[in-house]
Parts: sequence; structure tokens; C-alpha cells
Amino acid sequence: MTTGKLTNYWIPIIILLVAIITVGGTVAWARYSPDQPIEISISSTPELPGEIYIGGAITNPGFYPLKTGDSLEALIQAGGGITSSADPSRLELYIPEAGEEEQPQQINLNRAEAWLLEALPGIGETRAQAIIDYREQNGLFSNINELTKVTGIGTTTYEEIKHLITVAD
Repeated sequence: MTTGKLTNYWIPIIILLVAIITVGGTVAWARYSPDQPIEISISSTPELPGEIYIGGAITNPGFYPLKTGDSLEALIQAGGGITSSADPSRLELYIPEAGEEEQPQQINLNRAEAWLLEALPGIGETRAQAIIDYREQNGLFSNINELTKVTGIGTTTYEEIKHLITVAD
């Protein structure tokens, strides 16, 4: 007789569980909407062709070509590498506003080789060598005005190139 009572309890419990599963499945199926397609979008990386200015504690600061896929290391090496006073744990990226005037690339008088100095207007092979000789005899330039002390470079030449030169350690 005890088996009959136990069976009487199991049958309603099983019926209740089947009903819960059926109702749950029906609700889940009703919420599923196969009419709406799944949309997958992959954002593309914007193309960044052009030039990038590399400045600060760089051997040869200036504008360098930028191609998609360039790494920071490759860009730093394009600028001649970092100087001994650089803090490579801090980098800055500046993106100019549309229409903002570009600054010309400046040549560091304390690090530039003769071929780079010769690219300056009014500075030929002789004056470029005079700048290097002055730098070797007197040490690094402390400011760009000191360039007028170099033999063969007067105020006229200095005024013509002062926006194209800089000094850094």
C-alpha cells in the first residue's frame, strides 16, 4: 500500500515538470525571431597616408612619410632614434585641426650632418662645414642666434633660415 501512495505523488510531480518544460520551451520559441537577420560588422582601420611630425628628444626631428602598418619603432628610427635624454615611457601624439598651418621641418644645428645643413637656403658645402667646425671648436649651440658667429653666415642668411633651424642637446 505504501508503494501506491508513493506512486500517487510521483505522477503529479512528473506531470508538473513536463508542463513547466513545455511552457518554458514555448515562451523561448515565441521570443525567438528568425525573421531578423544577424548583422555582423567589422570596422575597418582608417588609412593614414601622409606625413607625421616626429619631434622632442629625437635625433633629427621633422616630418616623415607615414604608411599604413608603420610601427612606432619604425617612425622613431626614421627620425634618427631617440636621444640619451629621452623618456620613452611618455609619448605624445598630436593631430592638427583641418586647415591648421604646418610648421616646416627644422634642422637641429647640434646634430645635423653636412649634407643636411647644405639643404638650408644659402648654406652650401663651405658654410655647412663652417657650422660643423664651429660646433666642434666651441661646443653645442646654445641658441639659434649663435649661428651668426659662424664664419660666412651673416644676419641676412640667418634671417632667411631662422624658421628652419633649432638647437637641442
